[in-house]
Amino acid sequence: MRKVKTGVKNYRQYSEFLNHDTEIEMDYYIKKNNGKKIAMINATSFGGGVAEILHSLVPLAKSAGLVIDWWNMEGTDEFYKVTKMMHNCLQGMEHELTAKEKEIYLKYNKKNAEAFADEEYDYIIVHDPQPAAMIDYIPKSRKAKWLWRCHIDTSAPNEEYWRFLAGFIKKYEACIFTMEEFIYEKAVLSNVAIITPSIDPFSKKNIPLAEEEAKEITGRFGIDVNRPLISQVSRFDPWKDPLGVIEAYKIVKKEYPSVQLALIGSMASDDPEGWEYLYRTLRRAGEDYDIEIITNFNGVSDLEVNAFQTASDVILQKSIKEGFGLTVAEGMWKGVPVIGGRVGGIKLQIDDGINGYLADTVEECAERILTLLRNMALAVEIGEAGKEKVRAKFLITSHLLNYLKLFEQLED
Repeated sequence: MRKVKTGVKNYRQYSEFLNHDTEIEMDYYIKKNNGKKIAMINATSFGGGVAEILHSLVPLAKSAGLVIDWWNMEGTDEFYKVTKMMHNCLQGMEHELTAKEKEIYLKYNKKNAEAFADEEYDYIIVHDPQPAAMIDYIPKSRKAKWLWRCHIDTSAPNEEYWRFLAGFIKKYEACIFTMEEFIYEKAVLSNVAIITPSIDPFSKKNIPLAEEEAKEITGRFGIDVNRPLISQVSRFDPWKDPLGVIEAYKIVKKEYPSVQLALIGSMASDDPEGWEYLYRTLRRAGEDYDIEIITNFNGVSDLEVNAFQTASDVILQKSIKEGFGLTVAEGMWKGVPVIGGRVGGIKLQIDDGINGYLADTVEECAERILTLLRNMALAVEIGEAGKEKVRAKFLITSHLLNYLKLFEQLED
Protein backbone atom coordinates (compact mmCIF):
# COMPACT_ATOMS: atom_id res chain seq x y z
CA MET A 1 0.00 0.00 0.00
CA ARG A 2 1.15 3.52 -0.63
CA LYS A 3 -0.35 6.82 0.43
CA VAL A 4 -1.19 9.19 -2.42
CA LYS A 5 -0.01 12.77 -2.02
CA THR A 6 -2.63 15.37 -2.84
CA GLY A 7 -2.89 19.12 -2.56
CA VAL A 8 -5.59 21.09 -0.76
CA LYS A 9 -8.41 22.91 -2.53
CA ASN A 10 -10.21 26.07 -1.46
CA TYR A 11 -13.45 24.70 -0.05
CA ARG A 12 -15.17 28.14 0.12
CA GLN A 13 -14.52 28.65 -3.59
CA TYR A 14 -17.20 26.06 -4.31
CA SER A 15 -19.94 28.03 -2.56
CA GLU A 16 -20.87 29.74 -5.85
CA PHE A 17 -22.38 26.42 -6.95
CA LEU A 18 -24.35 25.81 -3.72
CA ASN A 19 -27.67 27.26 -2.72
CA HIS A 20 -27.93 28.74 0.78
CA ASP A 21 -29.61 25.73 2.42
CA THR A 22 -27.07 23.28 1.00
CA GLU A 23 -24.19 25.41 2.22
CA ILE A 24 -25.61 25.43 5.77
CA GLU A 25 -26.14 21.66 5.60
CA MET A 26 -22.56 21.11 4.42
CA ASP A 27 -21.13 23.16 7.29
CA TYR A 28 -23.22 21.19 9.79
CA TYR A 29 -21.95 17.79 8.62
CA ILE A 30 -18.35 18.95 8.39
CA LYS A 31 -18.48 20.03 12.04
CA LYS A 32 -20.12 16.72 13.00
CA ASN A 33 -17.14 14.85 11.53
CA ASN A 34 -14.47 17.08 13.04
CA GLY A 35 -11.65 14.90 14.42
CA LYS A 36 -12.77 11.73 12.61
CA LYS A 37 -10.18 10.01 10.41
CA ILE A 38 -11.19 8.81 6.94
CA ALA A 39 -9.32 6.53 4.52
CA MET A 40 -10.00 5.97 0.83
CA ILE A 41 -8.56 2.79 -0.72
CA ASN A 42 -8.54 1.96 -4.42
CA ALA A 43 -6.37 0.25 -7.04
CA THR A 44 -4.59 3.15 -8.73
CA SER A 45 -4.11 6.92 -8.64
CA PHE A 46 -4.16 7.29 -12.42
CA GLY A 47 -6.62 6.35 -15.16
CA GLY A 48 -10.35 5.86 -14.83
CA GLY A 49 -13.14 7.64 -13.01
CA VAL A 50 -12.42 6.47 -9.46
CA ALA A 51 -8.92 7.96 -9.40
CA GLU A 52 -10.23 11.12 -11.02
CA ILE A 53 -12.92 11.58 -8.38
CA LEU A 54 -10.50 10.98 -5.50
CA HIS A 55 -8.03 13.51 -6.91
CA SER A 56 -10.75 16.10 -6.28
CA LEU A 57 -12.72 14.67 -3.36
CA VAL A 58 -9.75 14.12 -1.04
CA PRO A 59 -8.27 17.65 -1.41
CA LEU A 60 -11.75 19.18 -1.09
CA ALA A 61 -12.37 17.27 2.14
CA LYS A 62 -8.98 18.36 3.48
CA SER A 63 -9.69 21.99 2.70
CA ALA A 64 -12.98 21.71 4.60
CA GLY A 65 -11.03 20.64 7.69
CA LEU A 66 -11.57 16.87 7.50
CA VAL A 67 -8.77 14.38 8.20
CA ILE A 68 -8.55 12.10 5.18
CA ASP A 69 -5.92 9.88 3.52
CA TRP A 70 -5.94 8.17 0.14
CA TRP A 71 -4.25 4.79 -0.26
CA ASN A 72 -3.42 2.82 -3.41
CA MET A 73 -2.89 -0.90 -3.63
CA GLU A 74 0.40 -2.27 -4.90
CA GLY A 75 0.19 -5.12 -7.39
CA THR A 76 1.69 -6.61 -10.52
CA ASP A 77 0.28 -7.53 -13.92
CA GLU A 78 -0.93 -10.90 -12.65
CA PHE A 79 -3.10 -9.17 -10.04
CA TYR A 80 -4.49 -6.57 -12.45
CA LYS A 81 -5.30 -9.23 -15.07
CA VAL A 82 -7.32 -11.12 -12.46
CA THR A 83 -9.13 -7.99 -11.22
CA LYS A 84 -9.86 -6.80 -14.76
CA MET A 85 -11.50 -10.16 -15.44
CA MET A 86 -13.37 -9.80 -12.13
CA HIS A 87 -14.54 -6.34 -13.20
CA ASN A 88 -15.82 -7.71 -16.52
CA CYS A 89 -17.47 -10.76 -14.98
CA LEU A 90 -19.24 -8.71 -12.31
CA GLN A 91 -20.80 -6.89 -15.26
CA GLY A 92 -21.95 -10.18 -16.78
CA MET A 93 -19.08 -11.67 -18.80
CA GLU A 94 -18.91 -15.46 -18.89
CA HIS A 95 -15.70 -16.92 -17.46
CA GLU A 96 -14.86 -19.59 -14.93
CA LEU A 97 -13.25 -18.35 -11.71
CA THR A 98 -10.22 -20.59 -11.20
CA ALA A 99 -8.46 -21.55 -8.00
CA LYS A 100 -5.32 -19.83 -9.31
CA GLU A 101 -7.20 -16.55 -9.84
CA LYS A 102 -8.57 -16.70 -6.30
CA GLU A 103 -5.08 -17.38 -4.97
CA ILE A 104 -3.60 -14.38 -6.79
CA TYR A 105 -6.43 -12.08 -5.71
CA LEU A 106 -6.20 -13.04 -2.05
CA LYS A 107 -2.38 -12.94 -2.03
CA TYR A 108 -2.30 -9.28 -3.03
CA ASN A 109 -5.18 -8.30 -0.76
CA LYS A 110 -3.38 -9.91 2.18
CA LYS A 111 -0.08 -8.25 1.26
CA ASN A 112 -1.68 -4.81 1.00
CA ALA A 113 -3.68 -5.26 4.19
CA GLU A 114 -0.51 -6.09 6.10
CA ALA A 115 1.06 -2.85 4.90
CA PHE A 116 -2.06 -0.94 6.00
CA ALA A 117 -2.69 -2.74 9.31
CA ASP A 118 -0.97 -0.24 11.60
CA GLU A 119 -3.20 2.62 10.49
CA GLU A 120 -6.14 3.76 12.66
CA TYR A 121 -9.26 5.25 11.05
CA ASP A 122 -12.90 5.87 11.89
CA TYR A 123 -14.16 5.22 8.35
CA ILE A 124 -12.48 3.20 5.60
CA ILE A 125 -14.01 3.44 2.12
CA VAL A 126 -12.88 0.65 -0.19
CA HIS A 127 -13.50 1.24 -3.88
CA ASP A 128 -14.50 -1.58 -6.24
CA PRO A 129 -13.49 -5.25 -6.27
CA GLN A 130 -9.70 -4.94 -6.25
CA PRO A 131 -9.22 -4.24 -2.49
CA ALA A 132 -12.51 -5.74 -1.27
CA ALA A 133 -10.90 -8.73 0.49
CA MET A 134 -8.58 -6.55 2.60
CA ILE A 135 -11.22 -6.51 5.34
CA ASP A 136 -10.42 -10.17 6.04
CA TYR A 137 -6.80 -9.37 6.91
CA ILE A 138 -7.26 -6.39 9.25
CA PRO A 139 -7.61 -7.01 13.02
CA LYS A 140 -11.30 -7.04 13.98
CA SER A 141 -10.54 -5.08 17.14
CA ARG A 142 -10.04 -1.85 15.22
CA LYS A 143 -12.72 0.83 15.62
CA ALA A 144 -13.06 1.60 11.91
CA LYS A 145 -16.34 1.24 10.07
CA TRP A 146 -15.74 -0.28 6.63
CA LEU A 147 -17.72 0.90 3.59
CA TRP A 148 -17.52 -0.76 0.18
CA ARG A 149 -18.06 1.57 -2.77
CA CYS A 150 -19.09 -0.14 -6.03
CA HIS A 151 -18.64 1.94 -9.18
CA ILE A 152 -19.75 -0.75 -11.64
CA ASP A 153 -23.05 -2.28 -12.76
CA THR A 154 -23.47 -5.56 -10.85
CA SER A 155 -27.16 -6.01 -11.68
CA ALA A 156 -26.62 -9.21 -13.69
CA PRO A 157 -23.21 -10.55 -12.67
CA ASN A 158 -21.45 -13.78 -13.41
CA GLU A 159 -22.84 -15.79 -10.48
CA GLU A 160 -19.55 -17.48 -9.57
CA TYR A 161 -17.68 -14.19 -9.33
CA TRP A 162 -20.49 -12.54 -7.38
CA ARG A 163 -20.53 -15.35 -4.80
CA PHE A 164 -16.79 -14.98 -4.30
CA LEU A 165 -16.99 -11.19 -3.90
CA ALA A 166 -20.12 -11.30 -1.73
CA GLY A 167 -18.19 -13.36 0.81
CA PHE A 168 -16.20 -10.20 1.58
CA ILE A 169 -18.56 -7.30 0.99
CA LYS A 170 -21.29 -8.68 3.28
CA LYS A 171 -18.84 -8.01 6.15
CA TYR A 172 -18.84 -4.24 5.46
CA GLU A 173 -20.93 -1.86 7.59
CA ALA A 174 -22.29 -0.25 4.41
CA CYS A 175 -22.28 -0.90 0.67
CA ILE A 176 -22.60 2.06 -1.68
CA PHE A 177 -23.89 1.82 -5.25
CA THR A 178 -24.52 4.39 -7.98
CA MET A 179 -28.13 3.35 -8.49
CA GLU A 180 -30.63 0.87 -7.07
CA GLU A 181 -30.81 -1.29 -10.18
CA PHE A 182 -27.08 -2.12 -9.91
CA ILE A 183 -27.66 -4.11 -6.70
CA TYR A 184 -27.83 -7.85 -7.33
CA GLU A 185 -28.63 -9.20 -3.84
CA LYS A 186 -29.63 -6.40 -1.53
CA ALA A 187 -30.68 -8.82 1.20
CA VAL A 188 -27.13 -10.10 1.82
CA LEU A 189 -25.64 -6.60 2.17
CA SER A 190 -25.66 -4.21 5.12
CA ASN A 191 -26.89 -0.60 4.98
CA VAL A 192 -27.11 -0.18 1.23
CA ALA A 193 -26.71 3.47 0.19
CA ILE A 194 -26.98 5.25 -3.15
CA ILE A 195 -24.36 7.91 -3.97
CA THR A 196 -23.67 9.11 -7.50
CA PRO A 197 -20.19 10.00 -8.74
CA SER A 198 -19.36 13.61 -9.54
CA ILE A 199 -17.13 16.05 -11.36
CA ASP A 200 -15.04 18.93 -10.04
CA PRO A 201 -15.89 22.28 -11.66
CA PHE A 202 -12.44 23.63 -10.74
CA SER A 203 -10.37 20.76 -12.10
CA LYS A 204 -8.30 21.32 -15.24
CA LYS A 205 -10.70 19.09 -17.09
CA ASN A 206 -13.73 21.21 -16.22
CA ILE A 207 -12.67 24.84 -15.81
CA PRO A 208 -14.12 27.22 -18.42
CA LEU A 209 -11.94 27.23 -21.52
CA ALA A 210 -12.22 29.91 -24.21
CA GLU A 211 -13.40 28.54 -27.53
CA GLU A 212 -10.32 29.89 -29.31
CA GLU A 213 -7.96 28.20 -26.85
CA ALA A 214 -9.86 24.93 -27.18
CA LYS A 215 -9.60 25.07 -30.96
CA GLU A 216 -5.90 25.92 -30.82
CA ILE A 217 -5.23 22.88 -28.63
CA THR A 218 -7.30 20.45 -30.71
CA GLY A 219 -5.67 21.78 -33.86
CA ARG A 220 -2.33 20.48 -32.61
CA PHE A 221 -3.75 16.96 -32.80
CA GLY A 222 -4.82 17.16 -36.40
CA ILE A 223 -8.36 18.51 -35.95
CA ASP A 224 -9.60 20.95 -38.59
CA VAL A 225 -11.18 23.59 -36.34
CA ASN A 226 -13.40 24.86 -39.16
CA ARG A 227 -15.25 21.56 -39.51
CA PRO A 228 -17.72 19.82 -37.15
CA LEU A 229 -16.25 17.52 -34.51
CA ILE A 230 -17.71 14.49 -32.73
CA SER A 231 -15.73 13.13 -29.79
CA GLN A 232 -15.78 10.36 -27.22
CA VAL A 233 -13.51 10.40 -24.17
CA SER A 234 -13.20 6.98 -22.51
CA ARG A 235 -11.00 4.00 -21.86
CA PHE A 236 -10.47 1.67 -24.78
CA ASP A 237 -12.49 -1.37 -23.79
CA PRO A 238 -15.51 -3.22 -25.20
CA TRP A 239 -17.94 -1.74 -22.66
CA LYS A 240 -17.28 1.79 -23.99
CA ASP A 241 -17.90 0.55 -27.56
CA PRO A 242 -15.36 2.65 -29.51
CA LEU A 243 -15.93 0.35 -32.50
CA GLY A 244 -19.63 1.23 -32.43
CA VAL A 245 -18.71 4.92 -32.24
CA ILE A 246 -16.69 4.55 -35.44
CA GLU A 247 -19.61 2.81 -37.16
CA ALA A 248 -22.01 5.59 -36.14
CA TYR A 249 -19.53 8.17 -37.42
CA LYS A 250 -19.32 6.37 -40.78
CA ILE A 251 -23.10 6.55 -41.17
CA VAL A 252 -23.09 10.27 -40.33
CA LYS A 253 -20.21 10.94 -42.74
CA LYS A 254 -22.22 9.63 -45.70
CA GLU A 255 -24.72 12.47 -45.19
CA TYR A 256 -22.39 15.01 -43.54
CA PRO A 257 -19.01 14.54 -45.28
CA SER A 258 -17.20 17.31 -43.40
CA VAL A 259 -17.56 15.66 -39.99
CA GLN A 260 -14.54 14.53 -37.94
CA LEU A 261 -14.23 12.05 -35.07
CA ALA A 262 -11.86 12.12 -32.09
CA LEU A 263 -11.50 9.16 -29.71
CA ILE A 264 -9.53 10.18 -26.63
CA GLY A 265 -8.55 7.83 -23.84
CA SER A 266 -6.02 7.26 -21.08
CA MET A 267 -4.19 3.97 -20.68
CA ALA A 268 -4.60 2.99 -17.03
CA SER A 269 -2.12 0.91 -15.03
CA ASP A 270 -4.86 -1.44 -13.75
CA ASP A 271 -6.23 -2.16 -17.27
CA PRO A 272 -3.85 -4.50 -19.14
CA GLU A 273 -6.52 -5.25 -21.77
CA GLY A 274 -6.65 -1.59 -22.77
CA TRP A 275 -3.76 -1.83 -25.22
CA GLU A 276 -5.30 -4.77 -27.05
CA TYR A 277 -8.58 -2.90 -27.49
CA LEU A 278 -6.78 0.26 -28.55
CA TYR A 279 -5.14 -1.72 -31.36
CA ARG A 280 -8.54 -3.09 -32.39
CA THR A 281 -9.89 0.46 -32.51
CA LEU A 282 -6.97 1.63 -34.64
CA ARG A 283 -7.55 -1.23 -37.08
CA ARG A 284 -11.26 -0.37 -37.36
CA ALA A 285 -10.43 3.29 -38.07
CA GLY A 286 -8.11 2.17 -40.87
CA GLU A 287 -6.90 4.95 -43.15
CA ASP A 288 -9.74 7.39 -42.51
CA TYR A 289 -7.71 10.51 -41.79
CA ASP A 290 -10.74 12.27 -40.32
CA ILE A 291 -10.58 9.92 -37.33
CA GLU A 292 -8.08 10.90 -34.64
CA ILE A 293 -7.33 8.31 -31.93
CA ILE A 294 -5.36 9.90 -29.12
CA THR A 295 -4.12 8.74 -25.69
CA ASN A 296 -2.09 10.16 -22.82
CA PHE A 297 0.97 8.81 -24.65
CA ASN A 298 0.28 11.41 -27.37
CA GLY A 299 0.44 14.22 -24.81
CA VAL A 300 -3.22 14.31 -23.79
CA SER A 301 -3.85 15.30 -20.18
CA ASP A 302 -6.81 16.92 -18.44
CA LEU A 303 -6.46 20.27 -20.20
CA GLU A 304 -6.46 18.61 -23.62
CA VAL A 305 -9.54 16.56 -22.72
CA ASN A 306 -11.24 19.80 -21.67
CA ALA A 307 -10.30 21.32 -25.03
CA PHE A 308 -11.69 18.42 -27.05
CA GLN A 309 -14.96 18.45 -25.11
CA THR A 310 -15.27 22.24 -25.37
CA ALA A 311 -14.49 22.27 -29.10
CA SER A 312 -16.86 19.39 -29.95
CA ASP A 313 -20.20 19.88 -31.63
CA VAL A 314 -21.47 16.57 -30.24
CA ILE A 315 -20.05 14.38 -27.46
CA LEU A 316 -20.70 10.64 -27.31
CA GLN A 317 -20.55 8.07 -24.54
CA LYS A 318 -21.87 5.08 -26.43
CA SER A 319 -21.39 2.60 -23.62
CA ILE A 320 -22.83 -0.90 -23.59
CA LYS A 321 -22.38 -1.13 -19.80
CA GLU A 322 -21.67 1.87 -17.61
CA GLY A 323 -21.46 2.39 -13.88
CA PHE A 324 -21.92 6.14 -14.24
CA GLY A 325 -19.87 7.68 -17.02
CA LEU A 326 -18.12 10.80 -15.70
CA THR A 327 -17.45 11.90 -19.27
CA VAL A 328 -21.19 12.39 -19.73
CA ALA A 329 -21.31 14.92 -16.87
CA GLU A 330 -18.09 16.52 -18.12
CA GLY A 331 -19.52 17.03 -21.59
CA MET A 332 -22.81 18.37 -20.24
CA TRP A 333 -20.88 20.76 -17.98
CA LYS A 334 -19.27 22.27 -21.10
CA GLY A 335 -22.74 23.02 -22.49
CA VAL A 336 -22.21 20.58 -25.38
CA PRO A 337 -25.04 18.15 -26.28
CA VAL A 338 -24.23 14.59 -25.23
CA ILE A 339 -25.51 11.32 -26.68
CA GLY A 340 -25.10 8.30 -24.41
CA GLY A 341 -25.95 4.63 -24.40
CA ARG A 342 -29.26 3.85 -22.70
CA VAL A 343 -27.50 2.00 -19.90
CA GLY A 344 -26.55 2.27 -16.23
CA GLY A 345 -25.67 5.62 -14.73
CA ILE A 346 -25.91 7.42 -18.07
CA LYS A 347 -29.68 7.24 -17.63
CA LEU A 348 -29.35 9.13 -14.33
CA GLN A 349 -27.65 11.99 -16.11
CA ILE A 350 -29.40 12.30 -19.46
CA ASP A 351 -33.14 12.94 -19.66
CA ASP A 352 -33.72 11.82 -23.23
CA GLY A 353 -34.61 14.68 -25.53
CA ILE A 354 -34.37 17.29 -22.76
CA ASN A 355 -30.72 17.66 -21.77
CA GLY A 356 -29.21 15.10 -24.14
CA TYR A 357 -30.10 11.95 -26.04
CA LEU A 358 -30.03 8.23 -25.25
CA ALA A 359 -29.38 5.73 -28.02
CA ASP A 360 -29.68 1.94 -28.12
CA THR A 361 -28.08 1.21 -31.48
CA VAL A 362 -25.41 2.48 -33.85
CA GLU A 363 -28.12 3.65 -36.23
CA GLU A 364 -30.03 5.57 -33.54
CA CYS A 365 -26.80 7.18 -32.36
CA ALA A 366 -26.02 8.31 -35.91
CA GLU A 367 -29.55 9.69 -36.33
CA ARG A 368 -29.23 11.75 -33.13
CA ILE A 369 -25.84 13.11 -34.22
CA LEU A 370 -27.30 14.24 -37.53
CA THR A 371 -30.26 15.90 -35.76
CA LEU A 372 -27.89 17.98 -33.62
CA LEU A 373 -25.49 18.87 -36.44
CA ARG A 374 -28.39 20.10 -38.57
CA ASN A 375 -30.09 22.14 -35.82
CA MET A 376 -27.75 24.49 -33.97
CA ALA A 377 -30.51 26.12 -31.90
CA LEU A 378 -31.62 22.73 -30.61
CA ALA A 379 -28.01 21.79 -29.81
CA VAL A 380 -27.56 24.99 -27.78
CA GLU A 381 -30.84 24.45 -25.89
CA ILE A 382 -29.97 20.86 -24.99
CA GLY A 383 -26.43 21.85 -24.01
CA GLU A 384 -27.65 24.55 -21.61
CA ALA A 385 -30.15 22.16 -19.98
CA GLY A 386 -27.39 19.59 -19.55
CA LYS A 387 -25.12 22.03 -17.75
CA GLU A 388 -27.84 22.95 -15.26
CA LYS A 389 -28.56 19.27 -14.52
CA VAL A 390 -24.91 18.72 -13.63
CA ARG A 391 -24.76 21.84 -11.42
CA ALA A 392 -27.79 20.69 -9.47
CA LYS A 393 -26.88 17.01 -9.02
CA PHE A 394 -23.39 15.92 -10.04
CA LEU A 395 -20.75 18.26 -8.63
CA ILE A 396 -18.08 17.14 -6.14
CA THR A 397 -19.65 19.14 -3.29
CA SER A 398 -22.79 17.00 -3.39
CA HIS A 399 -20.62 13.89 -3.43
CA LEU A 400 -18.78 14.89 -0.25
CA LEU A 401 -22.00 15.85 1.50
CA ASN A 402 -23.53 12.44 0.75
CA TYR A 403 -20.55 10.63 2.31
CA LEU A 404 -20.78 12.76 5.46
CA LYS A 405 -24.51 12.07 5.79
CA LEU A 406 -23.85 8.34 5.49
CA PHE A 407 -21.20 8.49 8.23
CA GLU A 408 -23.77 9.98 10.61
CA GLN A 409 -26.30 7.29 9.73
CA LEU A 410 -23.76 4.60 10.64
CA GLU A 411 -23.37 6.15 14.09
CA ASP A 412 -27.09 6.00 14.87
